[in-house]
Amino acid sequence: MGSKVNFSLKRLIDGLEYRFTLRSGHGKASVFARDDNVVEIVYHQMYGWTTWQESQGHGEPTLTGRVWEVLPQDQGDFPTEGIWVSRKGPKSYVYTLEYQK
Repeated sequence: MGSKVNFSLKRLIDGLEYRFTLRSGHGKASVFARDDNVVEIVYHQMYGWTTWQESQGHGEPTLTGRVWEVLPQDQGDFPTEGIWVSRKGPKSYVYTLEYQK
């Protein structure tokens, strides 16, 4: 496997792909940002690796996605490859996370 500073989340229903890059930190203190800087992936003690989106005018980020099948205590120092799920309003989506080779 190549470097773990770049990866993509590919939506299974239509192939839409979002790319993420390490913005800061190392290991579980890392912050990965989507290319448009709208979504971040960070490690959360309760949920493990997760996606967060800034709330419009509310100040607090909103949990919008997470690893599906791997418990937080079983996740490593980098976002977990494999199936992720997300929600956007009343819709939910399934993605696969893959590191760039």
